[in-house]
Amino acid sequence: MNRGKALTALQALAHDARLDLVHLLMPHGDEGLSAGEISRALNMPASRLSFHLAALEQAGLLQSRKLARNVFYAVNTVGIGGTIGYLLNDCCRADPAVRDSCQNTARTTQWPHEPLPDETGPG
Repeated sequence: MNRGKALTALQALAHDARLDLVHLLMPHGDEGLSAGEISRALNMPASRLSFHLAALEQAGLLQSRKLARNVFYAVNTVGIGGTIGYLLNDCCRADPAVRDSCQNTARTTQWPHEPLPDETGPG
């Protein structure tokens, strides 16, 4: 990934609603979700959702497909991976401490809509 594409992708991700979109869509793989399902899940009006979906798609982080009267959106894993790879390998020069920090952060970061695994109740 070149610097310009990485900057475009990072700008697109620099918004809480767009991060929520990526987080919502990741588990749905290539099938993705329809715009209506996304709107309901995030409680977001269609016009606002459309704006955010377009920004992520133009940045190469989402892909869409039309099926009958519905548009389905899925995460473009190549785009997401390329963006992360650019940060890790090009910007941070594959520094082992940065790589370790990424793995440790992934285990301890709580997404705004989900409890951490140890907070799900009595075990």
